[in-house]
Amino acid sequence: MATIDSNEGVEQVKASKLVVGHSTILSLNKAIELGEYDPGYLSQFDEWVQLSRHSQFELIRKAIENRLKQLIGQYAEINNVLDFSKKPHLQEALKNIDDQRRRVLEDKEKLYLEYSKI
Repeated sequence: MATIDSNEGVEQVKASKLVVGHSTILSLNKAIELGEYDPGYLSQFDEWVQLSRHSQFELIRKAIENRLKQLIGQYAEINNVLDFSKKPHLQEALKNIDDQRRRVLEDKEKLYLEYSKI
């Protein structure tokens, strides 16, 4: 549930968890940390729907940044493999990571457009 602290004007969110059956899978904050930025997915969390549109967008922006950092790290990890020339199959992995990065950047533009509307 989202609450507003009137003293500081800061929106605070109580953590809920995505639960399937009897198992807890993920909290909203953990999902953002892991780079989950799709509003459809994030809406599964109880507190997501109680957040203001601005707060939702800020969390999406943070998740996109996290996802891009993860992809850059994955790319660097693969690119720095010793004897890369002897492992041509890794070139396909780099291409896949680059495709994912491009898709995230396209999604970022779409979400900026969607969340900039009143």
